[in-house]
Amino acid sequence: MARTDERFREAYNALLNICSSKSEGDSLPSEAELSRTLDVSRTVIRSALSRLNEVGIIHWNGRQKLVMRQPADTDLIEVNLETISNEELERRFLNWILRFDVPPGTPLNVSELSRWFNVPAHALHEFLASLSRFSLVERRPKGGWKLLGFTREYAMELFELRTMIELNAISRLVKSPPEDPIWQKMDDLKQKHQELLAQINERYNDFSVLDEQFHSTIYSVNHNRFIVELQRVIALVFYYHYQWDKRDERERNEAAIHEHLKLINAIQSRDEQEALDAARDHLSTSRKTLLLSLKINNKQ
Repeated sequence: MARTDERFREAYNALLNICSSKSEGDSLPSEAELSRTLDVSRTVIRSALSRLNEVGIIHWNGRQKLVMRQPADTDLIEVNLETISNEELERRFLNWILRFDVPPGTPLNVSELSRWFNVPAHALHEFLASLSRFSLVERRPKGGWKLLGFTREYAMELFELRTMIELNAISRLVKSPPEDPIWQKMDDLKQKHQELLAQINERYNDFSVLDEQFHSTIYSVNHNRFIVELQRVIALVFYYHYQWDKRDERERNEAAIHEHLKLINAIQSRDEQEALDAARDHLSTSRKTLLLSLKINNKQ
């Protein structure tokens, strides 16, 4: 598929989403605004509008673009780009930030990043919009997005929230009934930690994935839709950003594994106070590591 055709298809499908958010008789934004929002040329926008007009979704006459009907699933056109989950897109975005040390204030070129991540531009727009709720990115006045980054103040505010959520989850976890599937998950996590510890010299880089899985499993006992959303931004900051500091990574990860195992053993013994104490020790280490990383990476 030619790149120009690919851009047209992406823009057309994105315009369908915009039309879906409108009522019949509503007007679409100007061509210039649509061009900025979708990060494509006005030529591509006009081609997409022309097709919308042809299939009766809009009535286009000069500057007037009125929505005539709601789009249906059959109105979508195929885009030969990889379909990935939000979790995978999030992972690619984070790796891009960390690998290239993208500083706060950096403009985000959606067209370029969509090619880099191999996803449709509209999917990336939706992803960035979801991050904007957590003040990690923001829309630029003249269109596009800007990375706000992770400041010390942001991280500390989030750390306070993380501490409350995690300690509450641990208190709930130790009181879970014996038949709860969480106990099998804790057994599996314990085994994975022991295996990684035995191979720490060769596999210390694998800890970041296990770290996220460990804390996500603990949070899972809350069964709270709001915590699920907050867990995303907590993962952004705590399980990715601070780990990009590679100094003494092996030693730090080995120490963290021991702290995890201490907490797992306390949880499995159903000793709430011991588990909470172990969690606070681990959270304290995590806080120090994060602050050091922010100081090094952001020169704060």
